Amino acid sequence: MAMIDTPGLLISAPSSGTGKTTVMLGLLRALVQDGLSVQAFKSGPDYIDPAFHRAASGRTSYNIDTWAMGLGLLGAISAQAKGVDICIAEGSMGLYDSVATRGQSGFGASAETAALMGWPVVLVVDVSGQAQSAAAVALGFRQYNPDVPFAGVILNRVASPRHERLARLGMEKAGLPVLGVLPRRGDLTLPERHLGLVQAAEHPDLEAAIAGYADFLRAHVDLPAIKAAARGMAASTGAAGGRLPDPPAQRIALAQDAAFSFAYPHLVEGWRAAGAQVLPFSPLADEAPDPNADLVWLPGGYPELHAARLSAAQTFARGLRDHAKTRPVHGECGGYMALGEALIDKDGVRHPMVGLLGLVTSYETRKLHLGYRQATLCAAMPGHAPTARLRGHEFHYSTILEQPDAPLAAVTDADGAAVPETGSCRGSVTGTFFHFITAEET
Repeated sequence: MAMIDTPGLLISAPSSGTGKTTVMLGLLRALVQDGLSVQAFKSGPDYIDPAFHRAASGRTSYNIDTWAMGLGLLGAISAQAKGVDICIAEGSMGLYDSVATRGQSGFGASAETAALMGWPVVLVVDVSGQAQSAAAVALGFRQYNPDVPFAGVILNRVASPRHERLARLGMEKAGLPVLGVLPRRGDLTLPERHLGLVQAAEHPDLEAAIAGYADFLRAHVDLPAIKAAARGMAASTGAAGGRLPDPPAQRIALAQDAAFSFAYPHLVEGWRAAGAQVLPFSPLADEAPDPNADLVWLPGGYPELHAARLSAAQTFARGLRDHAKTRPVHGECGGYMALGEALIDKDGVRHPMVGLLGLVTSYETRKLHLGYRQATLCAAMPGHAPTARLRGHEFHYSTILEQPDAPLAAVTDADGAAVPETGSCRGSVTGTFFHFITAEET
């Protein structure tokens, strides 16, 4: 099976914080304004950026993750671009950053995504504090792996016309096409919080911000050259029969609001494609899950920022408890915290949660828990039998104070080292701190 051969590009950078998200959102909107249908992707496990991509492009954006996903799933996800004019993917961290131990089809680097899909890299280079020297950095990125296709560079945070001339001279000497030059502007940054960007739905004026990015890109980037640089993958990957994940139930009540929004798009799309009903509801609005649902799924999000409202949402809590008497409930990360006994906020205030699990978590003293996760289930979870091997990603700052229930899984990081966040199960209720991506392909 071949990956989709729609032409595309991957927007990456030498490191985080170089401005690639500004470039990504502005480019998506500018291409849509030019009349193109554009499919966005995110390389890696990030669950915030795809919502911004959707706002900019008008289409659902999907994660492509070579560590967590096998070739079959990667093929099924790339097929979501069928019929579009161009694909634009956003990389994670630096172009070659990854884990040390190989996963299902790679190590998780954005460079692997570019090579697998045949999408040339547009490298966003922050030239602040340097001029010609930036070319040595960019040249190293192009030559580090000759199998990674390379389109050119966009120079970012250029201070003056003289600075631009000097930086261009270096790129010309290195033989690197300059596809754009972005002057330094402090007003183009998106607001952030502890898990990265503020969610797209919470941005005070996201549409105006994206329109501004598009105008900025259009004024300073060679859009015809960028379109011409797009390429697609023609070679076979050797995978066969790939499809999106099957639904864990026929009628799935899915929490969706500012506290619970981190559901991976390929999962929800797979559920719908297989004929399952997805029934959204809002715990923050004190809505109970649909009483006809077969399963309630609470995705991750920011319950620690809304703990008082969630604690007061008694219609939601009663509906969830009634459901759990006869049917399964699953929560991941923020959803897992909400299923617990209590959540302690940043000020040390203890807020009672739903109490379907004994979990007590605290956000008072923040500690980063971050990385890929491999899990072998000790008990069943919705859609997966005991002993199933799952892949996911964990990213939170809350700490477990009490976890009296039976562990749901044996969990390790990408290198096989055990992690203490094993998840929990009690009756028909399960929860994990990792965000589920897929089961391992066999």
